[in-house]
Amino acid sequence: MFDTFKNRLEITGVLTTITALRISAGRSSEPIGSDLPVIKDALGQPLIPGSSFKGAMRSRLESFLRGIVGNNRKLVANPAIEEEWSITSQEIKELKVNCNDDETLTEEIIKHTDLTSLLFGSPWIASKFQVRDLRVVPNTWFGQYQERDGVAIDRDTETAADGKLYDFQVVPAGTQFEFKAVVENAAEYELGLLMIGLHQFETEQIPLGGGRSRGLGVVKLDIKEMLWFDYPENQPQLLLDYLKKLVLGDKTVYEDAREFKDHWVQQLIDYLNSQVSHKSNTEVKK
Repeated sequence: MFDTFKNRLEITGVLTTITALRISAGRSSEPIGSDLPVIKDALGQPLIPGSSFKGAMRSRLESFLRGIVGNNRKLVANPAIEEEWSITSQEIKELKVNCNDDETLTEEIIKHTDLTSLLFGSPWIASKFQVRDLRVVPNTWFGQYQERDGVAIDRDTETAADGKLYDFQVVPAGTQFEFKAVVENAAEYELGLLMIGLHQFETEQIPLGGGRSRGLGVVKLDIKEMLWFDYPENQPQLLLDYLKKLVLGDKTVYEDAREFKDHWVQQLIDYLNSQVSHKSNTEVKK
């Protein structure tokens, strides 16, 4: 899947916290400080792990796909539970017995892998979508965290339960984070799925972190650039030019990927329609 370079999409932008954000680092062991601090980098600045962004997007897209194709693990898997993988360890072992070489085995595994796993990765396949940790834009954060109180209510007295008062940190609303992501060797319908996920962040539809039922974690993604390079096979000079310009920092080697968004989304719709039709035909035959 990654042994030969095929294409590359680079995405940069800014993620802004519309409401306060809490991505917890776990309970603090410090004698003085917040009970539940947020994740910070080595300099003590707020940080959004790339895995948090990627996981939230994947979860939302999987919910959409299940609404379209149902709970068919061959089309939408759950990487957290092996029984719900699109291809289990036992099935991979069986494929190894029937495949004569690694290339054939890889092709079979990819053929049996669900759409989200092809893009986001799973225990048996590498991810095509890489998101860097989102670091704070310095002039949007003034070195301060907000402290908020939390409390568990005693249902009998309707007052604070003994020993259940705690405080937690949040990153203030209006803080901005640098967003950088790369996608390599993705099929057009996979890029279509990614475009829908990014649009969900652009329209404030996917919250991040904890406390979301309290209104925390609303974020908005503003994409600044989407740079696309597609490498046709058997044109080595084109790839050499790309590598040369890449080193020189010449962005003319790229195309603006915004021009392809509609096409990629349509490819996804066509792909899903074919999967739904195939499923319906199979059920009719049964």
